[in-house]
Amino acid sequence: MISDYLSTVDWSRAQFALTAIYHWLFVPLTLGLGFLIAIMETLYVRTKDPFWLRTTKFWMRLFGINFAIGVATGLILEFEFGTNWSNYSHFVGDIFGAPLAIEGILAFFLESTFIAVMFFGWRKVSRGFHLTATWLTAFGANLSAWWILVANSWMQYPVGCDFNLETVRNEMTSFSAVALSPVAVNKFFHTVTSSFVLAALFVVGVSAWYLLRRREQLMARRSIAIASAFGFVFALVTAFTGDRSGAIVARVQPMKLAAMEALYEGSEGAPLTVVGVLQSEEKRSAGETFHFRIDIPKLLSIMSFRDAEAYVAGINDLIEGNAGRGILSAEEKIARGRAVVATLDRYRTARDEGDEGTMRQIEELFDPDTAQGEHFLREYFAYFGYGYLSSPEQIVPDVPLLFYSFRVMVGAGCFFILLLGLVWWLNRRDRLASKRWLLRTAVWSVPLAYLASQAGWVVAEVGRQPWAIQDLMPVGVAASKIPSGSVSVTFFLFLALFTALLAAELSIMFRQIKTGPKDD
Repeated sequence: MISDYLSTVDWSRAQFALTAIYHWLFVPLTLGLGFLIAIMETLYVRTKDPFWLRTTKFWMRLFGINFAIGVATGLILEFEFGTNWSNYSHFVGDIFGAPLAIEGILAFFLESTFIAVMFFGWRKVSRGFHLTATWLTAFGANLSAWWILVANSWMQYPVGCDFNLETVRNEMTSFSAVALSPVAVNKFFHTVTSSFVLAALFVVGVSAWYLLRRREQLMARRSIAIASAFGFVFALVTAFTGDRSGAIVARVQPMKLAAMEALYEGSEGAPLTVVGVLQSEEKRSAGETFHFRIDIPKLLSIMSFRDAEAYVAGINDLIEGNAGRGILSAEEKIARGRAVVATLDRYRTARDEGDEGTMRQIEELFDPDTAQGEHFLREYFAYFGYGYLSSPEQIVPDVPLLFYSFRVMVGAGCFFILLLGLVWWLNRRDRLASKRWLLRTAVWSVPLAYLASQAGWVVAEVGRQPWAIQDLMPVGVAASKIPSGSVSVTFFLFLALFTALLAAELSIMFRQIKTGPKDD
């Protein structure tokens, strides 16, 4: 029975990862392309030039194809919280459900309503109203992203809530703390601006394809002029928010940072590894981390704590503890977590037996307004989730996957800044069409942008393993207790469905790009 449950957890993780990966193939293009289309339509309304109407409608067709399939995968993703992660949904549904409900009722309906006007309102509403609908569709898509990312950020950094001893649930105490936490705000800006970069690279890449074939050259050059400038600006913003993300992670998820850097031994003035090849797990455990590496001295300390001599904790610090640095060992955290679990068991037993004295004693421990409760919640309940771990080593995520994914994301981001800046510069001087090597690079940068985007989510989600909610609930406890066969069957059904949808989207997109803009 236990092995069956464990395999259910693994299948549930695989199914959720599959759905999230496929969903994120469609979302970033929607977030950025909507604004690029709105900019082009604004030029049409201002100039009355039919060229911009034709150009806007072309990119709008590609947007619509992508949007429709993204909605299908997104709905399935939200339902999986209830089917595959019912324990999680019960434990924090009061908190996690609020932003998801707002996203569905407000943001999703906003974009869904105005997208109908955007696609079917030509010549049926005024130009000004149609332009407003296009801008609201773009804003609505990004507003949806805001609430989804608020929910995700709370899992990384749970704030604005208290534990209800009666219901054994975390319940929201401050909506503003959840919605405006530093993790949520920075994650939103980093995610959407990186999506703007992907959309810009998509427009630049498709336009470069036209220039290579000497087709639609005016549309291609003008589209590149807008998209490359848009993408270059937001690539710089993405780099800024990425730097801020590193500083936040260093404070609230130190194990994620240590794994990203394959930093086993903490140090003052820690260097940042630019590139490196990791040793096998056995050699890493013995202290030989890299085959070779190129690093920048002290940069990790600077980026993490804005201090060149700051101490950055390593994986071994976080497992074994470091009293001199005020770092508890994982073993001590597990002991404190188990003490909380035992206290909850005592409360349940006392309630069943009608032992009001014991119940009052335990209720005082969970009262944040008393000194005793404040101490217990800070020093013990903060490690509640550790009580369900069986060994300290479980808190270490997949180091090689994080290390390489992080470098793919950052390396690609630096490359995109250079590419978009160069493309904008040459296009401005009407020299881009003759640089066929650069045009080919722009075309192949489109799949690289998707790879970098997926790598970013690998860092974010794999980096917090084993936690469904950081320090409060491990993934193994969050999953529903359902037969593993049910989840494995739906995994393969979803795999077939999503692959078919992706193939259909690519086929339709390529056909539309090959056809090109259409005249009314």
